[in-house]
Amino acid sequence: MGKVAAMLTLASKLKRDDGLRGSRTAASAADSTRRVSVRDKLLVKEVAELEANLPCTCKVHFPDPNKLHCFQLTVTPDEGYYQGGKFQFETEVPDAYNMVPPRVRCLTRMWHPNITETGEICLSLLREHSIDGTGWAPTRTLKAPVQNHRRAQTVGFRAASSANTGSLLVFVQQ
Repeated sequence: MGKVAAMLTLASKLKRDDGLRGSRTAASAADSTRRVSVRDKLLVKEVAELEANLPCTCKVHFPDPNKLHCFQLTVTPDEGYYQGGKFQFETEVPDAYNMVPPRVRCLTRMWHPNITETGEICLSLLREHSIDGTGWAPTRTLKAPVQNHRRAQTVGFRAASSANTGSLLVFVQQ
């Protein structure tokens, strides 16, 4: 099933569930499991917007089209230090989204100041609380982390939030 079909399926489910919610007379445990979360409602809109504005160097893949909260982003930079590379990032959007940031991990092993050897990404944007004031805010959308991944691959890194000091030293010396 294509991405658009998956989004339409989820959008249809949201509408159907809203209709059911209005006609219910008694709540039961089974009904509560069919409710659509705020996260999923936001994701239907944000994923459509993300895919419509994705640069040609980025591709989004949903391993399970019914779970918009788990997806992979592939970045293939066409300029900069990582030009010609292909880097995969895994994004998981928690239930408390958009009050908390998505969890992002780099699946491709790489030498980058803001990515640890285990794939953890050190960016203020992905922190719920940040000392520099640029952390996650409920007004941000999924576009923000995607734009940051792309920028980090083409422009460079943020020394203030370096997770891999060995690679930071190499970048600074060049």
